[in-house]
This record gives sequence, C-alpha cells and structure tokens, in this order.
Amino acid sequence: MQARDVMVSPVITVGADATVRQVASTLLQHRISAVPIVDAGGRIVGIVTEGDLMHRAEAGTERPYSWWLRLLAGDAQMASDYVKSHAARVKDIMTREVVTAAPETPLHKIAMLLEKHQIKRIPIVARDGQLVGIVARANLLQAVASAGRKLEISLSDSAIRTKLLDELRKQPWVHTFNLNATVQNGVVDLWGYAPSAAERAAVRVTAEAIPGVALVNDHLFETPVLVY
Repeated sequence: MQARDVMVSPVITVGADATVRQVASTLLQHRISAVPIVDAGGRIVGIVTEGDLMHRAEAGTERPYSWWLRLLAGDAQMASDYVKSHAARVKDIMTREVVTAAPETPLHKIAMLLEKHQIKRIPIVARDGQLVGIVARANLLQAVASAGRKLEISLSDSAIRTKLLDELRKQPWVHTFNLNATVQNGVVDLWGYAPSAAERAAVRVTAEAIPGVALVNDHLFETPVLVY
C-alpha cells in the first residue's frame, strides 16, 4: 500500500497569518492534534502541533527557569521559549522544516519516517508542491486493522512444507541447515535448532502465515542438535 491509500484528504489547514488562538480553536473544533500551515498557493510552509501550544502565557503554562536552568539554557534558548509562549501569530511558533512524503510513498517508508523523526504525522505533497493529504500513525493502524488475509487456496501437506522451506530460504536471518519441518493434516511440526528466541518465533510466524496451516507445533531447541 502507498500513502495515497490511507491518507486523510482534504486536509484542514490555516494560513501563516492566522493567530495562535485561531489555531487552538481549529484543533479543538476538528479534534485533530496538528494543523499544516500553507501559503496562498496551497503549499505547505510549516506545521503546528498540540505540543507547540503546551507552554503558553494564556494558560499560565510558560516554561519556568530556575537560576541554574537559565545558565544551562542560555539567552538564545530562553528568548526562543518566550516567543513560543507569547507570540500572537502562528508563523512565529510553527515548525518550518516539515517532513513530507509523496502520494506514492510505500507505507513501510512512511512508518520509517515517523520513527526516524519521532513525529506523529506526515503531510503528503504532490509533485507541484500542493498539499494533498496527511498520514498519521492512526492511519497506519487502520491499514493493519482493515487488512484481510490473502485469499489463497489451501495447500496440500506436501505443498505447505515446500512453501515453508522455500520462504525460510529467502530470509537472511534464518539458519535453514539447522531446521526441518513435517506436515500432516495441516499441522506443522518444527524440528531442529534456532540460535535465538527471536529466530524461533520468526520461524513459527512464517509457518502460521501459510494458507492451509491449522496448527504449528514448535519443537525447536535453542541449543545445537543434529537435524540430518
């Protein structure tokens, strides 16, 4: 799946000249946690999240500075925090370097971007620079929840064993020379040695994903045994 398959569109946005109060109202009204900031041409120029509004003078939640914290932070940091807590216009508090992606970006890359930059959503931008959607962590969860098992004809016992061993041979982490599998009436018995609990679990998951498998019995050891 690609970003275009799960993105929310159209996107609720505000202009850079909007007030902080207007942005706060927009977040509350639409029950969203962030809003992209766009220019007159609909191109994204920034983003404001709930976190950007946590320390505000209106709420009395400005970041306090003790004498030792003032020494550590420095004048520039304290000045920046003052702007964050007192600025009236969104252009003074928005994040300007926004992580974006294209509509055709695969979802696994979207997930990696979210993890790498420790963010909760990614605006989706077309080639002409237009903001066309947004993908949040929740949208990835929706893709998982709505995914159905692939429709495949259940395989025979011998076909299940062949498919399992072929799939394992494709994986760089598996030690196939230590493994064996037998299949009877859709029940897979795994035999041999897996050098780690993680590999043992991965082998079991591989078997469970094959159409026609009714049960997987894990007889694997985490110490070396002779399997042939």
